[in-house]
Amino acid sequence: MMHHHDDPPWTGTGRPLPWPSGHTPLMLAPMQGLTNRALRSLFIDWVRPDVVFTEFMRVNPVAATRRLSAGDLREMAPDEGGVPLVVQLIGHGRDALVSAARAAEEAGAVHLNLNMGCPYGRMTSGLTGGGMLKRPEDLEEIIPALRRAIAGTFSVKLRAGYDDLRQVFDLLPLFEAAEVDFLVLHPRTVVQEYDGRADHGITAEVVRSTRLPVIANGDIRTAADGLRLLTESGAAGLMLGRGAIADPLLFQRLRGQAAADPDELQRGMELRHYLHDLRERYSTLFCGETQVLSKLKGALAPMDDPAFETTRTQLRKAKTIRAFTAVLDGLG
Repeated sequence: MMHHHDDPPWTGTGRPLPWPSGHTPLMLAPMQGLTNRALRSLFIDWVRPDVVFTEFMRVNPVAATRRLSAGDLREMAPDEGGVPLVVQLIGHGRDALVSAARAAEEAGAVHLNLNMGCPYGRMTSGLTGGGMLKRPEDLEEIIPALRRAIAGTFSVKLRAGYDDLRQVFDLLPLFEAAEVDFLVLHPRTVVQEYDGRADHGITAEVVRSTRLPVIANGDIRTAADGLRLLTESGAAGLMLGRGAIADPLLFQRLRGQAAADPDELQRGMELRHYLHDLRERYSTLFCGETQVLSKLKGALAPMDDPAFETTRTQLRKAKTIRAFTAVLDGLG
């Protein structure tokens, strides 16, 4: 079962965190192209994560009056289905980020997060996402400015470093002085992308080095992985990304409310039910068969269970929703 800490529910600045006091939150990670409203609603209905995150919302560096797209602004809310919703911003430049944060709050966001981890953010003209770690001197200005601008919670999701896993230790004093509310740490470097293993020895060391709540993220694929990580790191909670997309019931397995290690038959039934439900939700959110199919196929990417390799290949090859559904129905 999940263990509970007696952490105060308030941050040092009197802002309530997006999870209750003494609770070990299990969060659904922000994943580009995946954690849209339809997928979030499935997770909320099925397993009710303690906190959900939007996909990252791009901050326009040039249009001062239109920092966030109209579509993104429509997603701003304090919660979704009663679950606290964290809006994640990705962008560069202090002024652009600050005005985007203000626009997000005006549109209804209560919990804001800065993406300092996405390995693809280093491709753009300005350094965004994980690329921000390449210019730590800019962060000395950006982080305090965002904190001053944001009335609700302000958290940071970051890689442990750009090309050095120990870079995070140099940044902790900045996050503490600026009164960031919590950190989400993925202990890989930006240049590693998703290669190798997340080094949760770094997570444990960061937890010991800061008074800020640290949410552990990276390579949590099974209930055993997650429970071991909580025990060994002392993290305040877990963020589930690819592991949850591969198996939404991972939340319930961690809570002791679903089989920790289901057999192949059970997994097949769950997978069929999951992808059927996702197909229905995607059909209402997205237009046209091609888009629905490509979104569905996106959800297959993190599924690496060898027992379903053949099924996955067949699903990937499906040219129509009907063909996709027929493969699912063969899962028993």
